[in-house]
Amino acid sequence: MATHVVTDRRAGRVGQSITSWRPRVRGLSAPAQRRRAVLVRAVLTAGLVGVLLMWWTSTGPSSAATPAALTTTIGELSGMLGGYLVCAQVLLIARIPWFEASVGMDKLVLWHRTLGTAVILLIATHVGFMIVGGMLFDQSTPWAEIVTILTSYPDMLTALIGTIVFFVVGLSSARLLRNRLSYEAWYWLHMTTYVAIFLTFFHQISAGVHFVSNPINRGVWILLYLGTAAAVLTWRVVLPVVVAWRQRLRVDRVVIENSGTTSVWFSGKRMDELGIRAGNFMLFRFLSWGHLLTAHPYSISRIPQAGVLRITVGALGDHSRRIRQLRPGTLVFAEGPFGHFTADRASRTRILLIAGGAGIGPICALAEELTARGYGVTLLYRAHSVEHLALLPELALMPGLRLIPVLGRRNELGYDPLSAQAVAALVPDVKDREVFICGPAGLALQMESVLRSLRVPMRFIHREELSLS
Repeated sequence: MATHVVTDRRAGRVGQSITSWRPRVRGLSAPAQRRRAVLVRAVLTAGLVGVLLMWWTSTGPSSAATPAALTTTIGELSGMLGGYLVCAQVLLIARIPWFEASVGMDKLVLWHRTLGTAVILLIATHVGFMIVGGMLFDQSTPWAEIVTILTSYPDMLTALIGTIVFFVVGLSSARLLRNRLSYEAWYWLHMTTYVAIFLTFFHQISAGVHFVSNPINRGVWILLYLGTAAAVLTWRVVLPVVVAWRQRLRVDRVVIENSGTTSVWFSGKRMDELGIRAGNFMLFRFLSWGHLLTAHPYSISRIPQAGVLRITVGALGDHSRRIRQLRPGTLVFAEGPFGHFTADRASRTRILLIAGGAGIGPICALAEELTARGYGVTLLYRAHSVEHLALLPELALMPGLRLIPVLGRRNELGYDPLSAQAVAALVPDVKDREVFICGPAGLALQMESVLRSLRVPMRFIHREELSLS
């Protein structure tokens, strides 16, 4: 495939139009986001309490009369809790706008991972305790009891297949295996979770003692799963397709910023309707060979203006490396925007931005908005050399921005150019600034530690993890 690359001739004129721009879309303030996040937790907890009440009210007085009955009851409870939490887990990443606006996609993904561990443990408990309970009732061996369960209860074979899929997906998300899988392989393996949910649902309704003889519980459970499916179809399939059709986003041009960084400019219709803010990211699926099967999260490095928007991507994997091969005119399916790494979180008027690698993309967009608001903005731009400074002409022309490149490798310099002493010398008033950090995980963690040592309160330090895996 031919590579289409152009030099960005507009870079020299970027700064001239910045002062005339003002943000038109505002997000929630930090206190409002915290209140909404608490409400999301309360809603999820209320659902969990509801499941416990459902189990309690439909459990007979003899449920703990014998070891066999108690073991079976624990198995039933763990199954119901696992069934509820898997729905909660799916809803967290169903792109529901209220959830995302309240919590932020990075935290939703973190909660999703945490619930995933809980779901796997509950499923294992459910399976183990139901087998042991049956063994105690029937005075049988484990293998004989497994055969009895599979042959005596409806929909158990499909439930077994679904359970195996759950465990395979859970193992693939473990850090040791996840690091060995490509994002594409992990993504499609993770998608089989929906198959597992479908396969395990029917045995809950047809064989679950708390549903078979209780039509109210059965109706509520069916509504829970139908509602979850409707949310996924609505916000992950139908609405994104409708939005994609309205925007008709296409690759406008591809710009090589340096050896490891590439910018992609997009053109389309009604981009202002997307509500993109500086610091947001979107999920991009390019309708091109090598990109079609997966959607990847990329931050916006320039919000829509004059019918175009831009992302700036670091070559961190196969997908991002193939970005340079995109042809102008390629159709793009974009979901979002997502994220809380926005200027609306700033409660101070003096700002410190810290960028490294591809993190310069969202930081550039933030610098544009914050300087346009009249804030005092300083940018520490960490790179190995001048050649690794992407978007430099644009940043140099940005009115009101104090740009400080921090260059060199630590092993070559013999010291850390972003140590606490170095940061204090470069930005003497750092403890009075709001800080936004975007870059490799190591840089972000290091800078959080440095800033804390310089007495910057944690509530004034913002960063966002751009990962769905």
